[in-house]
Amino acid sequence: MNRKKRLSQEHSMNHSNVLYGNIHAIETMGAFDGPGIRYVLFLQGCPFQCQYCHNRDSWSTKENRLMTVDDVMSDYKKYAKFYKKGGLTVSGGEPLLQLPFLIELFKRAQEEDIHTCLDTSAGCFHQEDERYLELIKYTDLVLLDIKHINPEKHFKLTKSHNRQVLEFARFLDAHETKIIIRHVLVPTLTDDRQDLEDLRAFLDTLHHVSNIEVLPYHRSGIYKWLQMGFEYPISDIQEPSKDDVARAEAILKNGYRFVK
Repeated sequence: MNRKKRLSQEHSMNHSNVLYGNIHAIETMGAFDGPGIRYVLFLQGCPFQCQYCHNRDSWSTKENRLMTVDDVMSDYKKYAKFYKKGGLTVSGGEPLLQLPFLIELFKRAQEEDIHTCLDTSAGCFHQEDERYLELIKYTDLVLLDIKHINPEKHFKLTKSHNRQVLEFARFLDAHETKIIIRHVLVPTLTDDRQDLEDLRAFLDTLHHVSNIEVLPYHRSGIYKWLQMGFEYPISDIQEPSKDDVARAEAILKNGYRFVK
């Protein structure tokens, strides 16, 4: 069994027949991870090793803070009055590493009429795993981060392939799941015109993308790398300008079917 499949199966933790999620952090007033004001649950562990990652401390799959679905829902309800036009977003790390917990949490949320949003890079998606069919039954929106369309450049950037990422996009589209595509714009790494045009060509094959977001790379996560004793691998790369972002948005969004 390969490492990614093993991680996906192992890291929703079952202690004495109680399912736990391994939690990295919680944001109770999230405004950037789905519609409205949201409760954002960041799960611990990630199979990607992105050179620009701003949550370097989320990579490890070691136990951090364990919570049950009941624990999460109880915490959510403390702030529920703020989420009338929002809901629950699960991010990471990589939430698909904890698929059983994620399914149970989204199922419970939808039973209570809470909008569910998955923020993922799909680094451990496996088409043959039927649990993904169960997951999307309870998922209202997926924020899918496509790091790079070029497979070689994706591997250099993340130390992993992008095959499963693109497969997940096609899987979601085939099952008519609402998708917002995200692409982090990193100067010299993810902003090449041909790569952006190739990404746009891929997006043009999908039918259920409701938006495309170009996220400008930021350097605010460098201190986490240094605090953990790691060298930041792209310390010489600066943040993109507004013009850089506008150019990328023009390539990815102009004339796209969701634009009215």
